[in-house]
Amino acid sequence: MRFLPGLICLLPLLSPLAHAELIDDVNDRGELRIALEANTPPFNFKDDGKLTGFEVELGQMLANELDVRADFVVTDSVDLLAGVESGKYDVAINHIAQTPELKDRFDFSEPYIHTNSQLIAQKEEPPRSILLVQSLTEEKPKAAPAVSLAIPFQKGNPAFQASLENALQRIKADGRLETLEQKWFGADAPKP
Repeated sequence: MRFLPGLICLLPLLSPLAHAELIDDVNDRGELRIALEANTPPFNFKDDGKLTGFEVELGQMLANELDVRADFVVTDSVDLLAGVESGKYDVAINHIAQTPELKDRFDFSEPYIHTNSQLIAQKEEPPRSILLVQSLTEEKPKAAPAVSLAIPFQKGNPAFQASLENALQRIKADGRLETLEQKWFGADAPKP
């Protein structure tokens, strides 16, 4: 009996060790919670109130491969990554580039696209700030820098990472990813 108060004090310290793996949570719910902003065609946007775009279809394919349904949650840029970090969302599929800062906070899937930053800019508005800065510093603007877009999720979930990687590899291997790229990007389709 005298060990009980000591044990109760230790429980909060042990609870992170007892936390279920993210893939178990996804399977128990039967859904993959996918955060996105729905404001950047052709990646993800609303067309007549319906979510659509390259990343929406990719998210649906990934959820199908994981044998769960896709639950898309439209959010803003402030909540997007914070929600993934807190567990509110399982993943964010929102043309997120792997950066050293983000790699410190999240684990990532392998890249699903290697592209340039100009493709990510909204088509209606050219990336003037990049061109303006370059024109002030040199005579010819450089080509847009290459970026690798990947899917962030909470750190420390190796089984989820393996499941996500396997799903993504199947989508790449059977040509569905390439077909999706051609559908949404056409002649501008990113080159690996």
